[in-house]
Amino acid sequence: MAIIITDECINCGACEPECPNTAIYEGADDWRYKDGTSLDGTVVLTNGTEVDADEAQEPISDEVYYIVPDKCTECKGFHDEPQCAAVCPVDCCVPDDDHEETEEELLAKQKFMHPDG
Repeated sequence: MAIIITDECINCGACEPECPNTAIYEGADDWRYKDGTSLDGTVVLTNGTEVDADEAQEPISDEVYYIVPDKCTECKGFHDEPQCAAVCPVDCCVPDDDHEETEEELLAKQKFMHPDG
């Protein structure tokens, strides 16, 4: 499953640079599928959704840092544990029960976003 940042977030920003998928954004910032990935132009995500990787997407939160579920792989393929949770000083990076995925699905997503890595 993806990781979510709860509203206990103190906006310290420690998590953002740790994400290998650039799935973490500051509250109110737009995000793009291409940020920190190999995705470019029109792509079909592993869930079958067609998106423009270059197009700015609406922020998921206006208040605190947030994680884009479509880009979060729990650091599978890069690290043994989610790096955002490892560095969070207030333990607000927790599993997102609304976005459950198997390890195989997370690894497939990682390979999709980083085919050469």
